[in-house]
Amino acid sequence: MSEAGDTSPQPGNPSKPKAGDRRRARGLAMQGLYQRHFSKSPISDIEAEFMIDNDMSKVDLMYFRDILRGVHREQSELDKLIEPYLDRPLKEVDPVELAIVRLGAYELKHRIDVPYKVVINEGIEMAKRFGGTEGHKFVNSVLDKLSQRLRLAETRSR
Repeated sequence: MSEAGDTSPQPGNPSKPKAGDRRRARGLAMQGLYQRHFSKSPISDIEAEFMIDNDMSKVDLMYFRDILRGVHREQSELDKLIEPYLDRPLKEVDPVELAIVRLGAYELKHRIDVPYKVVINEGIEMAKRFGGTEGHKFVNSVLDKLSQRLRLAETRSR
């Protein structure tokens, strides 16, 4: 390991990051996406701000950067994946829940190293922590349906 608490794989150190480090990365990425929704600041500025303003010693930095940049880069495509599973127009979805669902959609699509159940559970937990009273039910419904489309082989073995 390089610095204390850095559990990102290092050259010569094939260990996997800790689940808590990824959980913190997801939480910060979701907050960054939420901030981007309102500020329209460049994603690189938001990333830099988060790197300065937060204790990143127990965050999977590579994961944080991947999901923050990836969701931003593919937002239109992710929205097209999500929309069929929404119970309201995209513009009416709470910004916190939208950030969580976009992040989950990105993980389901690109991060096959993360089991679909983990993606859904992490989304639910973020919605309980940051979203509205019933937001976790919405997030669960959308990500569950999306997982059946994007991770068909994995979800068949439920």
